[in-house]
Amino acid sequence: MGLVYINGEFFPAEEAKISVYDRGLLYGDGVFEGIRCYDGRVFKLDEHLERLYASAQAIWLKIPLSFEEMKKAVIETIKVNNLRDSYIRLIVTRGSFGLGIDPWEVSNPNIIIIVDKIRVFPQEVYEKGLVAVTVATRRSPTDVLDPRIKSLNYLHNILARIEARIAGAAEGIMLNHQGFVTEATVDNVFIVKKGIIYTPPVNIGALAGITRGVVMELATNYLKLIVKEELLTRYDLYNADEVFLTGTAVEIVPVVKIDERIIGNGKPGKITNELRRVFYEYVRQESVGSPVYANE
Repeated sequence: MGLVYINGEFFPAEEAKISVYDRGLLYGDGVFEGIRCYDGRVFKLDEHLERLYASAQAIWLKIPLSFEEMKKAVIETIKVNNLRDSYIRLIVTRGSFGLGIDPWEVSNPNIIIIVDKIRVFPQEVYEKGLVAVTVATRRSPTDVLDPRIKSLNYLHNILARIEARIAGAAEGIMLNHQGFVTEATVDNVFIVKKGIIYTPPVNIGALAGITRGVVMELATNYLKLIVKEELLTRYDLYNADEVFLTGTAVEIVPVVKIDERIIGNGKPGKITNELRRVFYEYVRQESVGSPVYANE
């Protein structure tokens, strides 16, 4: 286990501690980002930090570091852990101030940066495809909690993943209260139908994922495919030629069965595989990564 950044200091992971009164623990009061580092370059770091600060602004949380200071903290944490390929979990909690839900007196936010390896699904899933189910747990309506806020409260995602596991599936796909597809527990959803790529619009309860945006860009500019944001139902999932999921941690993963319906021919699709190929080439381009080491 490596070193964890907490408020400007580094601690061995087994000694990294915050107060039991921290509001992130007590109330899920905080925001986070999951970020990737590929071969010594942090992928889309500026975009991730922009989303972090926007999430904090939305919940009235003042991050004590400037944008550039936070950027340096992320890079330094990667350097001290000596991991050229890694997953970064950046967390900002509102801080600690006894018990009670009111945030008015809290003025000591905690910044935590963890750098480690991650593997959400085994390699076999990327080669053979993933089995998913739609779940009863609904995505929070946008008038309850805007999905653009990456808050520390992931309980509905966890409940959806529990449902999927009970059903014998690797991933759960959540609908909104109108029955439209929003996203999976940790990833955005895409389908392919007659050569056109579709994904749910973010204003119905889906996160505007960084990887989601990259995939849409690659599909349009590199593969010259049409990408549309449209409302999707389970009917569209079942009758798709291909289905795949995207996210920082999972990258791009094909789905071959949903609710016992075989998707396409039951194997990862041609467009999905081609997107995976160009994605892995793209993430290692110098222009899309912030260098961790000075000579890069």
